[in-house]
Amino acid sequence: MQKRILLILFATLAFAQDAVSPARLLMQTLNAELLESRSATATLEKWCRERKLAADPKIIANLIRGEQKGPSQEQRSRLEVTESDPVKYRRVQLMCGANVLSEAENWYVPGRLTAEMNRTLETTTTPFGAAVQTLEPYRKTFSVKMLWSGTTAEIPTALFEHRALVFTKEGKPFAEVIEIYQRALLN
Repeated sequence: MQKRILLILFATLAFAQDAVSPARLLMQTLNAELLESRSATATLEKWCRERKLAADPKIIANLIRGEQKGPSQEQRSRLEVTESDPVKYRRVQLMCGANVLSEAENWYVPGRLTAEMNRTLETTTTPFGAAVQTLEPYRKTFSVKMLWSGTTAEIPTALFEHRALVFTKEGKPFAEVIEIYQRALLN
C-alpha cells in the first residue's frame, strides 16, 4: 500500500512539473517518438513540418569534415565485423532550415550498402536515413541519456542523447549512431 502511494505521489509530481514546463513535455514527446521510430530522419522531418520550424521541412545533413574516428572494439562487435572489415565514420548536423536539430556521429559498414548509397553519404547533404531508405532499415536504441532535467529555467543547447544500432530489414546491423538532440527542436 505504501509503495502504491509513493508511486501515485511520484506520478503527480512528475505531471505537475511537466505542467509547469511545456518545453520538458515537448522534449519527452520527441524522445518517445524517436524511440518508436524506424528512422530518426523521418521523425525529425515530421517534427519540423508539424511545428513549422522552417519553410521547407526537409532535413539536410551538414557534413562536418576532417575528423575521423575508428570504431571501438564494442562497436565492431555490435556491427558484427572483424578488425579487417572497413567501417566508415560520418559526422553531421541534421538541420531543418537554419535550425540544428541534432548532431550525429555515425559508424557504418560500407560493404553492406550499395555503391550509390556510399557515394551519396560521402558527397552529399543527404541524411543517413534517407540515403539507406531502400534497405528498409530499422533502429534499436540501446542507450538514452537525458542531458536536461527540465528543472532549470534556462534550456541548454543539448537536450538528450540516443545511441542506436541500425539494421537491414533482414536484421543485419550496418550502422551505429550517436545522436545529440538540440534546443532548436523546442522552438
